[in-house]
Amino acid sequence: MKIIMLGAPGAGKGTQAKKIAAKYGIPHISTGDIFRANIKNGTELGKKAKTYMDQGLLVPDELVVDLVVDRVSQDDCTKGYVLDGFPRTIPQAEALDKALEAKGQKMDYAIDVDVPDENIVKRMGGRRACVGCGATYHLVYAAPKKDGICDVCGGELILRDDDKPETVEKRLHVYHDQTQPLIDYYTKAGILKSVDGTVDMEDVFGAIVSILGE
Repeated sequence: MKIIMLGAPGAGKGTQAKKIAAKYGIPHISTGDIFRANIKNGTELGKKAKTYMDQGLLVPDELVVDLVVDRVSQDDCTKGYVLDGFPRTIPQAEALDKALEAKGQKMDYAIDVDVPDENIVKRMGGRRACVGCGATYHLVYAAPKKDGICDVCGGELILRDDDKPETVEKRLHVYHDQTQPLIDYYTKAGILKSVDGTVDMEDVFGAIVSILGE
């Protein structure tokens, strides 16, 4: 079972990807993890990726696809995998399809965790992070015991720049610009399934399981 998770930043697709991986016994693969593993292990692909990252540049599509295809070719992916945060653009999706086709494979599902922008701005605006230990909270969904104080280490809780409304709106703009077209791409391919991401996390997961099967 080969699955792609789609959804705007803050839609909760990473959480759902982890739950899918655990239930179906398949790896949860994020491009960030792949980059880190390859750089740490000093692979050729990792060294190439590092030269771009060190300059603050985006890793080119071709190299990202090579890294992903290399990862999904490993033994733990024989039963399938769930891709989180990739592909982000149509060229990446096309390159991935082409690479899989060459191996006689194809993606089975693209699951879109659908959450309206205003919900995401509210949701991310409620996040708080501890300056001391990095623990994260949410004012509505996972509030600290004491307002503004970390339960773990007693450090101060702050709203990270990443979660400020203006930053979230910018990220959403980039998402709609680049990644939204993937919804159309996978709809045309006949593998897109959409779930309502505004409901409780367990209900979102229940909807995904009803698509994938027990």
